[in-house]
Amino acid sequence: MVIGYTSGVFDLFHIGHLNLLKNAKGLCDKLIVGVTTDELVAYKNKKAVIPFAERLEIVRSIQYVDAVIAQESMDKFALWEKIKYDIMFVGDDWYNTPKWKDYEKQFQAVGVKIIYFPYTKGTSSTLINQILEKERQQK
Repeated sequence: MVIGYTSGVFDLFHIGHLNLLKNAKGLCDKLIVGVTTDELVAYKNKKAVIPFAERLEIVRSIQYVDAVIAQESMDKFALWEKIKYDIMFVGDDWYNTPKWKDYEKQFQAVGVKIIYFPYTKGTSSTLINQILEKERQQK
């Protein structure tokens, strides 16, 4: 059985999120998804619009997702040590960055493959938030 893992905030769930989960599930037998906690989002100096418990339930309800866990740390390797996934799926906006080059070496040593999926152009939670803010200001 091939176990896949991906993670994200999954705030204002959109087609890019769905594409990631659908494509990831197509490449593994069991897909585990980490949903970023509100505390970890705040650590990144951001704030999720949708509360953690609701984002968790939304992701849990997606047909491509087999299990959902709280992502409480940015340390992907520490999580791998707990759940031992075979493949990690990541957006290609992280490809070739220093942090992910280090992760590639670290994971290669334990046989974990990292697959980068193309970022869905034209949509993101940040973009949706910006549009909503602009709309609210005009009213």
